[in-house]
This record gives sequence, structure tokens and C-alpha cells, in this order.
Amino acid sequence: MKTRMQFVTLLSAMLISALSFAGTKDGNFNADTKSSSVKWLGKKVTGEHYGTVKVKAGSFTVAGGQLTAGSFEVDMNSIVCDDLKDAEYNGKLIGHLKSDDFFSVAKFATASFKVTKATKGAKDGEYTVTGDLTIKGKTLPVSFPVTITEAGGKVTVAGDLTFDRAKYDIRYGSGSFFEGLGDKMIYDEVKLSLNIVSSAK
Repeated sequence: MKTRMQFVTLLSAMLISALSFAGTKDGNFNADTKSSSVKWLGKKVTGEHYGTVKVKAGSFTVAGGQLTAGSFEVDMNSIVCDDLKDAEYNGKLIGHLKSDDFFSVAKFATASFKVTKATKGAKDGEYTVTGDLTIKGKTLPVSFPVTITEAGGKVTVAGDLTFDRAKYDIRYGSGSFFEGLGDKMIYDEVKLSLNIVSSAK
């Protein structure tokens, strides 16, 4: 009898655990900017560069167990490169990325994304998100998969977003605008790995 009761207790605990991870609780959530991160990766013919940019603000809403709204904003002045260890070359790259050749940070200090549609995936917590990505003052639609998880009172939205910089008028070293670049060509695709950690308002 004791063994049976232990089994029932264990089974109940497992069921409660499964249900708690079946979906994120409803509510409005604000991004914890210190815990959140956005990693970037850009590639060229001769290699790649990668780094981070800080999340300035963000929020999302879950209603009826589904993601219904969300947005985040990053501070383009905070962009750093993690792969170049030489301080001089690192500084030159960051200066170039902030210049008008790339992101024109003096004119456009932030970049942002706003959810316009979220389609639930096959598994709990999985979505395909569609929304407006604004970079360098230009807004275009993008879609990408995200996963929402909940642990320790925090809700995390994570996913990889790839955008075509040429569509945002970021022309430097782009084969979409210039011919004969050879090994100096920089690919148009830029990957952003998002990890937005939030807590209830």
C-alpha cells in the first residue's frame, strides 16, 4: 500500500511538472535588459566577425496560453566585436560598423522589432513569429522561429533571426550593389541570436 501511494504521489508530481511546462502563464512581461542578449554574426569571403549588442527595452504578452504581442529595441551604440582581440583593429571595425557605410549609428541610434503575428508550432512554447524589423530607419517584414520557456519566475524568448542588410541600404562590400569585389565581398546575410529574458509586470 505504501509503495502504491508513493507511486501515485510520484505520478502526480510528474503530471503537475508536465502541465507547468505545457505553456507559459498569461500576462505582460518586461525584458530584463541586463540578462537579455542579442548576438550578431556577419560573414565575408575571407572569414567572419561576431559580437553582441545590448537590449535597450522589450516586452511581450501571452494571452490564452499564446504569444499575442511583443517587441524589443537594441542600442546600436553598444555594439561590440568579440572575435578581434587586437584593440586597434577591433576599434576600427566597430567605428566602421557605426559609420554611414553600415548602420549610421549617429543618425539611427536604435534598431527594433515588433511582432505582428505569432503562429504556434507543433510543440508547446514553439512559435513562428512575423513582425517588422527596423534598421537604419527602414522597416521591413521578417519571419523566424522562437521558443518560449519559463523557469525561476523568468520567461525567455529565444530564436535566430537572419536579415538581408542590402534591403536596409547597408551597401558597403555588398555583391548586391558592386561587382568585382573578389575576396573583399561581405555577404548580405546577418544573423541575430536573440535571448530575451523577461519577468511579469
